Amino acid sequence: MDFRCRSARARGQLKGGRMSPDAHVIDIHPARQLRVLMLSWEYPPVLVGGLGRHVHALSVALAAAGHEVTVVTRHSDGAPHEEYAEGVRILRAPEDPVAFPLATSSLLAWTMAFNHTLTRTALRATEAGTYDVIHAHDWLVAHTAITLAEHLDLPLVTTMHATEAGRHQGWLPEEMNRTIHGVEHWLSSSSVRVIACSGYMRDQVTALFDVPTAQVDVVPNGVDGRAWRARPRAVASARARFAGDGPLVGYAGRLVYEKGVQHLVHAVPRLRERHPGLRVVIAGDGPYRSELEAQARRLALGSTVRFTGFLDSTQLPAMLGATDATVVPSLYEPFGMVALEAAAAGAPLAVARTGGLAEIVEPGVTGVTFPHSDPDALAGAVGQLLGDEVFARRVARRARTMVGEQYGWATIAARTAASYTAARREHGPLQARRAAAQLAGGRARIAIPEGNLLAPADHAAC
Repeated sequence: MDFRCRSARARGQLKGGRMSPDAHVIDIHPARQLRVLMLSWEYPPVLVGGLGRHVHALSVALAAAGHEVTVVTRHSDGAPHEEYAEGVRILRAPEDPVAFPLATSSLLAWTMAFNHTLTRTALRATEAGTYDVIHAHDWLVAHTAITLAEHLDLPLVTTMHATEAGRHQGWLPEEMNRTIHGVEHWLSSSSVRVIACSGYMRDQVTALFDVPTAQVDVVPNGVDGRAWRARPRAVASARARFAGDGPLVGYAGRLVYEKGVQHLVHAVPRLRERHPGLRVVIAGDGPYRSELEAQARRLALGSTVRFTGFLDSTQLPAMLGATDATVVPSLYEPFGMVALEAAAAGAPLAVARTGGLAEIVEPGVTGVTFPHSDPDALAGAVGQLLGDEVFARRVARRARTMVGEQYGWATIAARTAASYTAARREHGPLQARRAAAQLAGGRARIAIPEGNLLAPADHAAC
């Protein structure tokens, strides 16, 4: 029997058993168990950025919800080639005898070689059983994902965590950037459903890759709030380690140009003048670190700004929880994961009003915002938090509550599974339309326009 429930607006049926047109019908049966083949270039113990943590947490949450999840990823020294962990089957593709270095100059060659071994490992995974859907994460697994989807006739779902054009504020400066953009376009247009982490990213994907808006699902990244809630003793220890006689301002993330840390450093003299004893702790590492350290020296901030490098999973929540304000000054941010993590840690938030960050933080309610690339505005926003402790703690409490209610991994897994179900339903008709189009005109080549790809469609491009 199909049990269904309805809203209070439609508790009864109309005469003849018809349901009111105003009824909200909710199917209380859980979605059927799905068999998911997940493709990612990073997965623990390989963690380069946030993508690996996302795929890991999503896979575990899907498995906890009753789905069968197999992750195919790259191998790392010391890790087993195959294992079951936290309910997830993990296959790690070994490197081929002829290896390319994972470096910017050889990234495309490394990616092609990686996809060859990833494809063979994924095909081995299919020998043990069938799958309902393939889920690819970003362009680095595109060739494997498209090959498997075509070979196995399975629906392909792709999460676009970022875009090459977005990372360069709409420009594709080098041939490699143009190639990566072309692969992203191919992967998106080959997918039945595309998942974007924010409305901002959805608009970017549709503008860049000609994907219909109705084909893109917005599913935010999730956060395990418990993992980011440090013990009071650990927070006090972090405060003693990093703070001086005044307020403590924090940043956590990769040290690359688009994260905007240079604008935070530029704002420090003004903040220090207004808040004696100020200390700023910058946690993370990356290719821009030496430039930021040189900037701090030029501004005579040696005693005020501290670069810690990466902090581990115990140290980072404690540091964030010890701050009087945590700043996310990004120029480009598809989602803004660090803002949610800092909120879960209890930090008052000051974030750039750009990309996905603008969708996470409600000014005056869950934090404060400022225009990106504006050090004076950044200093003003941080000053709001440092100058009013009651206000800062109130928005921090609300932000932490918001994270728990909206961004738990069980919720994110359920929304992702709904995208899988939609993809399975749409796969057949979509494949028929694509096959007919190919017969009529062949496989169309992807044309990459010149100039700024985001300027015409994205007034918020950063």
